[in-house]
Amino acid sequence: MAGLKHVIITGGTGGFGTAIAARFQEKGWDVTALGRNDLDLMNGKEVKDFFSGRNYDLLICGAGSIRDQPIYRMDANVWDDVFELNFMAAKRCAEHAIKRMAEYGNGHVIFISSHAAIHPGVGQAAYATAKSALLGLTKDLAAAFGGMGVRVNTILPGFMDTPMTGAISPERRQTILGQHALGKFNTVESAAEFLWFLQEHMACTSGQIFQLDSRPSF
Repeated sequence: MAGLKHVIITGGTGGFGTAIAARFQEKGWDVTALGRNDLDLMNGKEVKDFFSGRNYDLLICGAGSIRDQPIYRMDANVWDDVFELNFMAAKRCAEHAIKRMAEYGNGHVIFISSHAAIHPGVGQAAYATAKSALLGLTKDLAAAFGGMGVRVNTILPGFMDTPMTGAISPERRQTILGQHALGKFNTVESAAEFLWFLQEHMACTSGQIFQLDSRPSF
């Protein structure tokens, strides 16, 4: 598409989403950063209506939440809520966005997964299941829509200082830090920079999973 490029970011008002929005705005993009009050990601009709008739170059699915607890103590409704927001909401947005992108033969979807998808902590069964499901969805959509000019990738940004991680105890933070070979956490600014680079300078890259910190991966 010619003219101003447009990115839609779900979870766009959180700590990481705000950094992503700022980076793309600095680069001259038109940014739609969606918070929980802007679009009900659980409402299929509302999501479908939002994406219908719009043109956009990039969708970043970053909405998510953590409600960790042992599975034997977890209420079924909690499991469903965690899976709904962390996986189904992303899948719902992507399926509508990709159909539109395929119509004009260009576009990119980036899912924000988590290190928990491959190495979950204790009590993260629901969150890890949802985030790991995004990895399979990435592979499938990339293969299905690559011939139509649509790219699909996923990043695992690593532990970052955001409101979502703010409730983690100092002891747990030190344990997580000890897993990092470099002895430091990733930042929202550097992860946002990678997203922009992936979009602008890796045009032949699709179906990939990128881990951005220094913990053991797959």
